[in-house]
Amino acid sequence: MTQQRVPQVGLFATCLMNVFRPNIGFSAVALLERAGCKVFVPAAQTCCGQPAWSAGTDDTARALAKQVIEQFEGFDYVVAPSGSCIGTLHKYPEMFADDADWAPRARALADKSHELLLFLADVLRVDVTATYAGRASYHDSCSGLRELGVKQQPRALLSQVKGLSLLEMDDAEVCCGFGGSFCMKYPAISEKMVDDKIRSLTATGADTLLGGDLGCLMNIAGRLKRQGSRIRVLHTAEVLAGRADGPAIGDEGPR
Repeated sequence: MTQQRVPQVGLFATCLMNVFRPNIGFSAVALLERAGCKVFVPAAQTCCGQPAWSAGTDDTARALAKQVIEQFEGFDYVVAPSGSCIGTLHKYPEMFADDADWAPRARALADKSHELLLFLADVLRVDVTATYAGRASYHDSCSGLRELGVKQQPRALLSQVKGLSLLEMDDAEVCCGFGGSFCMKYPAISEKMVDDKIRSLTATGADTLLGGDLGCLMNIAGRLKRQGSRIRVLHTAEVLAGRADGPAIGDEGPR
């Protein structure tokens, strides 16, 4: 009898996660290991290069991309709890389209790179055993939804969580106003967008907001906190992994 090979997964640890919410990374590792994967977190990995690429500093973006490719090309899969970062990895073939040496390596990495929730639902087809007592609504991030097609996967996974009621908000697919540097370049527009998002969220009666991109979640959580709301904000992986008992996003300091 042939023994099935254990998938080797390289976890891409995003910059925001490393600095502001390591629990998301621990949750991702727990979920992947429970699904039978062997998880590696390369210590020398760097930023995916998204800010540089978006700003038009292409040489800096390519230098960062090369480091990522070198660190992760030896794994069966590359997984990140962020549609934004994985969306950037999927742009690597475009970055190196005119480079005969790097183009095939960029394509190979992009082809095996997956957003965490999509990977759990569509590739590993995991069964969820978590429990979370609450009423939650889900925010679809722009990168995950529009670049990667992450829509039904998180909802399918959350439907298996015992005690959780999922309440859909109006305009769940509308941008929260974060958009990386957009919120700094256009603060008034960004604030209006996140306020619209919060009105839709509040109307559901949910006590928890879930999502798959920390940038969006931090943006919404910060505005909720400034408005005095008690709605908890969590990355979906934290709920699926049973690691949602601690402070929510934005609650690490005093309220």
